[in-house]
Amino acid sequence: MAEADIAFAAAAGAAGLALSISAWAWRLRRAVAVRESMIERDRAAGALNRAVQDGALTAFDDIRIGMTPGEAPILLGRTDMLETARTTFARDIQGTPAAALAEALHTRHAEAIDQLLADGTPFTARDGDWRIEGSPVTGTAWLRLTRIERGHDHGAEGEQAFGAGLIADASPNPTWVVDHEGRLVWANRSWLAEVKSPSVEAAREAHLSFDRGADQLAAEAGRVGSHQEGFRWTAGDGRRRAWKIMAEPLVSGGWGGPGGPVLVFAIDMTEAEETRDTLRRHVEAHDETLNHLADAVAIFGPSRRLAFHNTAFQTLFNLDPAWLDERPTHAELLDRLRQRRMLPEVIDYAGWKARELEFYEATEAAADDSWSLPDGRTLRLVRQPHPLGGILLLFSDITGELSLRSRFNAQLQVQTATLDKLNDAVAVFGSDGRLRLHNEAFEAFWNLSAEKLEEAGDFDAIAELCKAALPDAALWLGLKARVADPDPESRVPISGEGRTADGRIASWQTRPLPDGATLVAFADVTARRELEQALAQREAALKESQALKREFVGSVSYELRTPLTTIVGYSELLETMGDLPERSRQHAGAIRVAAAQLTGSIDDVLDMAQIDAGEMELSLGDVRVRDLFAVAVEKHRPRIEGRGAKLKAVAAANLPAIRADARRLAQAIDHLLDNAGRSVSEGGAVSLRAEANASELRIRVEDTGRGIPYHLQAHVFDRFVKRERGGPGVGLALVKALVELHGGWAEVESEPGKGAAFILHLPLEAASDAAAPELALG
Repeated sequence: MAEADIAFAAAAGAAGLALSISAWAWRLRRAVAVRESMIERDRAAGALNRAVQDGALTAFDDIRIGMTPGEAPILLGRTDMLETARTTFARDIQGTPAAALAEALHTRHAEAIDQLLADGTPFTARDGDWRIEGSPVTGTAWLRLTRIERGHDHGAEGEQAFGAGLIADASPNPTWVVDHEGRLVWANRSWLAEVKSPSVEAAREAHLSFDRGADQLAAEAGRVGSHQEGFRWTAGDGRRRAWKIMAEPLVSGGWGGPGGPVLVFAIDMTEAEETRDTLRRHVEAHDETLNHLADAVAIFGPSRRLAFHNTAFQTLFNLDPAWLDERPTHAELLDRLRQRRMLPEVIDYAGWKARELEFYEATEAAADDSWSLPDGRTLRLVRQPHPLGGILLLFSDITGELSLRSRFNAQLQVQTATLDKLNDAVAVFGSDGRLRLHNEAFEAFWNLSAEKLEEAGDFDAIAELCKAALPDAALWLGLKARVADPDPESRVPISGEGRTADGRIASWQTRPLPDGATLVAFADVTARRELEQALAQREAALKESQALKREFVGSVSYELRTPLTTIVGYSELLETMGDLPERSRQHAGAIRVAAAQLTGSIDDVLDMAQIDAGEMELSLGDVRVRDLFAVAVEKHRPRIEGRGAKLKAVAAANLPAIRADARRLAQAIDHLLDNAGRSVSEGGAVSLRAEANASELRIRVEDTGRGIPYHLQAHVFDRFVKRERGGPGVGLALVKALVELHGGWAEVESEPGKGAAFILHLPLEAASDAAAPELALG
């Protein structure tokens, strides 16, 4: 670019900048001029307003005197009227015009002015051509003097103005006026009481303020020249109070707008706010309570939008909480549930949805409804108009309840069917005495139909029907006490019997049930009692026959013992004779052995009879098993070895001694060895063993004989049973009885063809009632 072009561009830019600065300066000067004009107009308006206010005080022919105890009087009024009043009332009184006039009026109207000063009692009086009115205002007693001209009262207009002032001053709401600079101009008694000031002048001098926030609101109203409202809380006298502040710019003398005085009202809203706060807490508590309910709750407002839902509602339908917080409409909720297949399957969804939304027009709660959802759940739905408009929906998942009810009904039917199959007459009465349940046997037992029982209903009526068959008043009174008395001492099982009018024996019993009901059962026990009586007679006959048997056995045994003793004695004598041939000696020995065996059998029979009679006593003592084995082996070895068999006894040296009857144990071992000796054959063996543990001693007698058939092993210890092993059939039974007398027991182990083993289990300390008490001591 050429230098000439550069210079031209620079000149053009400078010219444009100069023009811009000039335009900006012109606009600035114009704005300053407008602002100065507004300030001047405001100043003129203020001066005019003050002039108007000053003129208002002197525009009428009245005089006002303010009297406050302890302070100089205040005198307001036109100069000529003041001079006239001084000439009329205080011509001869020295002092300031206000003091002189106040003193003169007090002298002339002392009683009324004293009551005005003391109690604030207003009054009206006439003194010549003057009308005198007294009224208290903000702690000051004001007197108003008005000239009366020949029956015409020129104070009516002033009286209205003064009355308006009285109304404002008597308002319970604090009211005050501030100027454009925020200084207090006027305040009523409520305002002075709130700030605790005796007068407006005192409050002004102390720069008292009702509330800083209210002052800011008044300043804002004065600045913008429009109505302002606010809400403030103040603290005083130990409590918080709520105020609604209203600031209104005043219009006076036809002038108004920004910069003028402001009238401020404070309305006490404490009670309303406390009520609102109480209501809010109640709503929050209500919502919190609903959130703890298991049932789902949804509230739709008058606009059909979701106003509230609890946690159970969101969980029941698994809805997004954020979407619910957007407050969807009822129709949108139904659409969302249908998309997620959480509504009942219907053919006409649009019609179904319209019917659901029709409930907003209902004035009463609808009947309960149920929804069967595709996922198998069943919901109970309650629709109820909300007091604030809209509708309240309550959802309950009754799937489990229906399942329980179904199972309960099935169980009740099974229970009823089970009771009907019982032979006993059963009835169940509730705690209120009503018949809840009975079976068919109950109807048959009392010969009553189901219709009669249902018609009777309660216990008293049913008892009256049953008394025809069982007229026992005490019985029915006792049953009623068990059915209707809630006292736990009365709800105890009882039973008894009675005879019916037709000769049957009826037994009855009661059982308290867990749910407070009582079961009463009756049974016809006539046949049972007759059978019991027959059995008792047979038992008595059996006992008598057993006693006769024992007596017969004992008598026969003792009768047989005497000739056997003679036979044994003479056979032994023949054996000792030297001139007796050998064959005869053998015959005599055989006779002696047979007689001895018969004597043993008789002794066994006598022992069994003694045991059966409970007359056998044990002589307890410390018994060493090794000593018993030694005696038993020495006694039975000749016979067993004579059959070509071997006898072996094994007992550990450290076996403990047991507390037992040595003679009876030896008797039991002898029988077992004798039994084994008869069973074993040539080449066989018999063993006698003993072992012990911490609680018992086991004696085992085992042989290698032919064994015991399986079908006879269960009866091997029975008495008087024929056995293949021979013997009178008493020995093994006696062994079992002797071991049981010691508190032990006996068993057999056998495999046919391979021998048998008998095991005696004996406690280390005999626990037997057959032992003498002094012998049972250790």
